[in-house]
Amino acid sequence: MSLAIFDLDNTLIANDSDFLWGQFLVDSGIVDRDYYEQANQKFYEDYLQGSLDIVKFLEFSLAPLALHDAEQLHRWREEFVESCIKPIVLPAAQALVDKHRQQGDTLMVITATNRFITAPIVKLYGIDNLLATTPEFVNGQYTGKFTDTPCYQAGKITHLKNWLENHVENMDNSWFYSDSHNDLPLLKWVTHPVAVDPDEKLLQFARQANWPVISLRE
Repeated sequence: MSLAIFDLDNTLIANDSDFLWGQFLVDSGIVDRDYYEQANQKFYEDYLQGSLDIVKFLEFSLAPLALHDAEQLHRWREEFVESCIKPIVLPAAQALVDKHRQQGDTLMVITATNRFITAPIVKLYGIDNLLATTPEFVNGQYTGKFTDTPCYQAGKITHLKNWLENHVENMDNSWFYSDSHNDLPLLKWVTHPVAVDPDEKLLQFARQANWPVISLRE
């Protein structure tokens, strides 16, 4: 039995759920279109370049959660998953997850996208273990802040080490599937790194390191 870890955005699904959530808020008239759409696009471009200021991004992306009650937010999230996420779930990704499940592996998603967005998406794949940036929730209300270390770049290793301290699993024969060069710290740590529909920087590194490169979109 091994630990099989998956990135979420552009790995298990065919787009970025963080970016799509921001666009959903814009299209639904929940946030100011001109400001939010432009800022959302700029942060996403920074992420693709590997220059994202994760703290500033989280301050931006979590702020709308503090402006609405949790029940309303969860209704919007259900609509978001139905309209924006289910159409980009990848059958080949589900088959890969199921393959590891049948082998008795422990399944995990580890993602920089916050838990509010990702928890229901991960459930679509039947994965119980989710490590993600966690929005602060106090007295039944999201505060717009986040708790602990952002689960981004080397922060993913921090979250995973904390998880391992409380579980019987270890990194022996571990797997990690990701599309992004931002995940190189964790890809270098696991036994079996796999580049999935990788960005150009990760593709170049994977080829030099002789890592497997696969597509889940064909």
